[in-house]
Amino acid sequence: MFIIFMMTAFAWGQQWLLPLPPHGTVAVADEPTAATSGESAATHEARFERGRNPDDEEAATGKDRLNGEHAADAHDESHGDKLDSGELHGGVSSSPGHEDPVAEVLLAILIILLLAKVSGDVFERIGLPAVLGELIVGIVLGNWALFTGSHAMDFFKPHPGDPHHVTGTVLDMLARIGVVLLLFEVGLESRVKEMAAVGMSSLLVAVLGVVAPMLLGFGVGYFMVSESAADWQVPAFLGATLCATSVGITARVLKDLQRNQDRESKIILGAAVIDDVLGLVVLAVVSGVIQDGADFHFLALVKIVGLSIAFLAVSLFLGAVQFPRMLFRAASFLRGHGLLVTTALVICFLFSWGASLVNLAPIIGAFAAGLILEGAHYQDVDDKWKNRRLEDALAPLSALLVPIFFVATGIAVDLSQFSGGSVWMLAIGLTIVAVIGKLVCAWGVREPGLNRLAVGIGMIPRGEVGLIFAQVGQGLMKPNGESVVDAGTYSAIVVMVMVTTMITPPALKWCMSRCGSHGEAEADSVT
Repeated sequence: MFIIFMMTAFAWGQQWLLPLPPHGTVAVADEPTAATSGESAATHEARFERGRNPDDEEAATGKDRLNGEHAADAHDESHGDKLDSGELHGGVSSSPGHEDPVAEVLLAILIILLLAKVSGDVFERIGLPAVLGELIVGIVLGNWALFTGSHAMDFFKPHPGDPHHVTGTVLDMLARIGVVLLLFEVGLESRVKEMAAVGMSSLLVAVLGVVAPMLLGFGVGYFMVSESAADWQVPAFLGATLCATSVGITARVLKDLQRNQDRESKIILGAAVIDDVLGLVVLAVVSGVIQDGADFHFLALVKIVGLSIAFLAVSLFLGAVQFPRMLFRAASFLRGHGLLVTTALVICFLFSWGASLVNLAPIIGAFAAGLILEGAHYQDVDDKWKNRRLEDALAPLSALLVPIFFVATGIAVDLSQFSGGSVWMLAIGLTIVAVIGKLVCAWGVREPGLNRLAVGIGMIPRGEVGLIFAQVGQGLMKPNGESVVDAGTYSAIVVMVMVTTMITPPALKWCMSRCGSHGEAEADSVT
């Protein structure tokens, strides 16, 4: 309710704070047509003026008609100027002569940060992830006209090709940078050594957690979205979207329960990290195959898989030969503030750019950059970095950009798509197979006496990873020029992400508190 109140107050204030028209300007709706008024006055004068011969009257009529045309042209130009300035739309003028566009961008960021933090706090107080609150803020902003009939919030949306409305485009760019930073942080929280030491159970759970949801997601997409047997792009991408697990959400729940040292917790977290790596590889492969379109063949698939694996292998090699340490060593000779964060961002953006060069998503490069970075690369290079953590140093930048990504994701959700039953059915179908696909992966736990159901539930949330996949899908095109993830499919994916993210914390708390951590009865609960 607080969020709705804040946005309603802003919309009301925007209506009252709009710049007034210049003195003497008459509202467009009340203006008589200039040509009509000019012609009627001239005709009146021509009819009643005495002493004018027919030739003079004809000349006067032609002159009056010409004057009327000039007046109409002037009216059209004035009308166009008002359209450009936003006066006819009830929006804030964005033309250079009226308002600095940066001011509107700053206002948008102010609203996003304020509402995102307030809503995130509300959701965390009731035991749910803050990302849900940020998504809901975006959904409300993006569908404000649908709720209220007012277009006061339309400036949050991109307007391609409109030089006077750039706020939405700027927010979209900031969100894209934010998602790169987000995957960089996910990589920083992962350790190659830990992935190698998770054991067979975590590896099997991760593999099943990728294969089962992908097959189920492909089936749902094929039967509910595909228009023909040849339309495989959307089902394939939906399957890829269901692969990855949000390790951050599950880790937070396990920490709150003080169970993060249990064997089940270690299996979940280890499997989730491997799951993310495999999911990003699947995303790269599916995206590459879709981009090839009609030119796709088996050798192209081998090439895409090879590029993905080779990129990760080269990244790991650079980490092994201390490439990041060399850059931090060079940066330590420079003077100035923020060198630790700057060097880390250079590495992140370098790997992201490198991934795009080989037709991989930049987020894959960002994840790889975070994966190879370790504290040993910078902590013993300079005394001033000895006790610093890169995650803490990046926190202020994340606090700015990451909420913009989640709110922008919600803004892109079009609730009008749910007026028909097809999008609702797709959202429900995706949610069901998303849950089932991750519960199936609990069969990968081979150690006796463990709570398999807890492992399966812990793998359910898609969180930020699912949203990132959906954003990538919006930029992919089918051979006919249509987006792989259209507005309806995108909205259904966001609903699936929200539901799986919402149900996991209470379900995991219930399972681990009721069933315990070790017990034979629980171990067989999903078999």
